[in-house]
Amino acid sequence: MAKKPVSSSAAAKTSTPVAASKPPPASRTASGSVSTPSTTAARPTPQSSLSPRSSPQEIIVHVWNRYLQDTPSRTMLLDVFMAWLVVVGGIQFVYCVVAGNYPFNAFLSGFSAAVGQFVLTASLRMQTSERPPPGASSAARKTTSKTVDAVSGEMVESGKVSTERAFADYVFGSLILHGFCVNFIN
Repeated sequence: MAKKPVSSSAAAKTSTPVAASKPPPASRTASGSVSTPSTTAARPTPQSSLSPRSSPQEIIVHVWNRYLQDTPSRTMLLDVFMAWLVVVGGIQFVYCVVAGNYPFNAFLSGFSAAVGQFVLTASLRMQTSERPPPGASSAARKTTSKTVDAVSGEMVESGKVSTERAFADYVFGSLILHGFCVNFIN
């Protein structure tokens, strides 16, 4: 029985080890001790900071994890509703392009209802956000005072609207928007 000659590329493939990996280099911590990173933690944790050379996928995962960790459930509910309004508006627009726009008033009414409700929901989200604006300093946050509004009798924080008032404005604006849309259909 004669053996076939083995090509050099096939021999090279069989002679190299399958998993030849070097351990990660050791680094010095602030206290001067040497620490070696573990090889099992390949993914960044949500608490880790991003480096300037992070890949787009790492950035997206980091932002998503921070969003899930830091955002209250009420705000997430508003975000889901806003995403749903984008989907509804997109479906209406695609339908108008594909199937035609014969009852054009109906398309305009439905599309403007989706866009208007998105804007009202974004406004509600901004007013009920529990985080201070990014430019506000910690000293400015501590000096805010609560006063009683003379007209409505509500507690108001130096120009900030209460959550109940913001929701009432949202409902009132939604009723006006949808009344306009129903009237516009004809």
